Amino acid sequence: MDFDLIFVIGVALAAFAVPSLVSAYADRRWPKQAALMLIIGGGAVAYAMQENPGVYSVATIDEVIVGVLGRYVN
Repeated sequence: MDFDLIFVIGVALAAFAVPSLVSAYADRRWPKQAALMLIIGGGAVAYAMQENPGVYSVATIDEVIVGVLGRYVN
């Protein structure tokens, strides 16, 4: 398994959940999709960090994302 890819997918899901949360709050409805995306994204990030300890931190997020994009897009 590629833990970097799992980490990047989790970060992307968590990032896309934020606008959904704001939209649900503005429309005064319960954010079901945003909550699900946050749970899945957080679980993916936690799983990648647990299986590959010491590799991921706030300072290395951009390097991991660029590395995964370069590996799979190229």
